[in-house]
Amino acid sequence: MATRERTRKARSREQRHDYLLSEAQLEEMYYYMLLARRLSERMLILNRQGRAPFVIAGAGQEAAQVGAAMALERGTDYLAPYYRDLAMNLVFGMTAREAMLNVLGKRDDPNSYGRQMPAHWSSPARRIVTQSSVVATQLVHAVGIALGARLRGEQLVVMACCGEGATSRGDFHEALNFAAIHRLPVIFFVENNGYAISERTEKEMPVPHVADRARAYDMHAAIVDGMDCVAVYQTVKPAVDQARRGGGPWLIEAKCYRLWAHSSEDDDTRYRPRKELEEWAKKDPITVFRERVLADGIFPREDLEEIEAHVEEEVRDAVEWALAQPDPAPEDALTHVYKEY
Repeated sequence: MATRERTRKARSREQRHDYLLSEAQLEEMYYYMLLARRLSERMLILNRQGRAPFVIAGAGQEAAQVGAAMALERGTDYLAPYYRDLAMNLVFGMTAREAMLNVLGKRDDPNSYGRQMPAHWSSPARRIVTQSSVVATQLVHAVGIALGARLRGEQLVVMACCGEGATSRGDFHEALNFAAIHRLPVIFFVENNGYAISERTEKEMPVPHVADRARAYDMHAAIVDGMDCVAVYQTVKPAVDQARRGGGPWLIEAKCYRLWAHSSEDDDTRYRPRKELEEWAKKDPITVFRERVLADGIFPREDLEEIEAHVEEEVRDAVEWALAQPDPAPEDALTHVYKEY
C-alpha cells in the first residue's frame, strides 16, 4: 500500500530564516500541493470516463490550502473546510486512497460512506468537520465548536474556510458577528478565486476586498497572495497563535485563482476570457513554488523529482485500489443517515 511516507533521505529541520520554515516543512508543502493536483487531475479523467459522477476541484488554490492548513496544530485544531479543500484534508491526514473512495462514491468512503456528493469532507478522528451542500453553513458550525472549546477550557483554534461567494450569505455575517462578540479562536479563511461559479467578484460584493468587512466586526484582518504557499503560511501562523492565546478571531483573505472550471459540469468558456486564464496559468502555485526553491538552492532537482515520482505512484495506487472497492449496497441506503437506537 502506498503511503505518504517518502523514501527519500531524512532532511535537516534547521529553519530557513528567509522562509520561516524548515526544509522538511518546505518539502511537505510541495508534496501536499502536488498530491492534491495529481489526484484532482485523475478524478477529472475518471469523470470523463463515466466512472466518477461529479468533480469539483481546487486546482490553482493548493498553495492557499496547504499554507493555511500547515499553520494549524493537527490533532488539536479543527478544520471546517469547503468543497474545494482537498489539499487541506490531505494535510490533516486524509490519504489518497480515501480521497478516491470519496469521488467514486464507494461503500467505505470515510467522509460519508457514499451518502453525500463528492467533496463533502468529514473525519471526526482528524477533527475535520462535515459540511452541508448549502454554502457557508460550516462557518456557523465552526463558531459553535470554538465556543464549546472555550467553555471546556480547551486551547484550540478552528479554521473555517469558504470561497468569496459564500461571504454574501447570512451565515457568514452571523458567524463573524458571534465570533467577534465572544472573541472566539476562529480563523475565517476565504479563498477568493475571483468567481462565484460564473459571477465575478465585483458582482458579488460592493467592497474591493472580503477582508474589508472585518471592520464592521472589529476583527483582525489580513490579505495575502494565495498563489504563494510560503506567504500564506507566514500570514496565517501568527494569526493562529494569537487566536490560541485569546486574541480573538481573524478574517484572512487569500487572493487566488481557479485554474479549472467551477466543476466537471461547468463550461467556463461562457463567462471567463481565455486571455485572463492564460495569464493566471503562468502563476500556477505549484510551478512557481518549484522554481523558487530550485532557484534559492534549497533542494536539488533530483530530490523534487523523487517527490514527483512518489506522488505519481501514490495516485496510481489509489485509483487502482479504489476502483476495486465495493459500491454501497441498496439495502444499506438508510444506514449512516438517521441515528440508530
